Amino acid sequence: MREVAYHHIQRKISSRELRAGAPVSDVGIAKELGISRTPAREAIRQLVSEGLLESVTGRGVVVITLDRDDIRELYEMREALEGLAARTVAGRSPSASEMRDFRSIAAAMTALVKELETSGKPALDEKQMERFEVADLAFHTYLMKLAGNRRNQKAVSGIRLLIRIFAARRRGHSLAVLKQISRDHMDLIVAIREGDPEAAAQCVYRHISSSRKSRLDEFDQREREAALPQDVDAFLAEIQAELM
Repeated sequence: MREVAYHHIQRKISSRELRAGAPVSDVGIAKELGISRTPAREAIRQLVSEGLLESVTGRGVVVITLDRDDIRELYEMREALEGLAARTVAGRSPSASEMRDFRSIAAAMTALVKELETSGKPALDEKQMERFEVADLAFHTYLMKLAGNRRNQKAVSGIRLLIRIFAARRRGHSLAVLKQISRDHMDLIVAIREGDPEAAAQCVYRHISSSRKSRLDEFDQREREAALPQDVDAFLAEIQAELM
């Protein structure tokens, strides 16, 4: 029952039904699943230890909220682990069938580029962004699989889940951004095919660095927008005080 509760909570978080800061209680989870509170409590405790939930004084257990440093650190971890994976894969010369599968996975991103070009729209819509996330995740997951380090693969999966949920993009990718991501993927495949570990690692570093900058820029924009009403209120209060 603990595993059932664990996956139930994780699904609610990954689907964004439970958003950052939302409370999670063993009573509520037990009621939703028709189980006792003990396995629900154990599942919550496990998710706290894994970093998806946190215990806040006066509020109980809530879904974590990432700050700017959290996002930066997660991307730095991705750079290190995926860069190592790229070096490993390029150094061991994958088989022809593995490279064929890798290109096939990358083709999903290429298809999105062509679709957006044909539509004439400025950016991917919500449904297309869902397909983008699936295609991007599949590409990076396959890279980690080829590297053959299961612990690193699990760590990167956890990092990407945290980034996806708690640093979610508010808008779809533009055509220029989508093309660059697709080129990054293809450049990595070429570096691996040519057996160049350094070039493969540099492809990953460039790709993840660009993604990090984009996420941090969006975070900063959200912070500015959140502070705007307070700034306006303070400004109006100052003007009113001068008029009195």
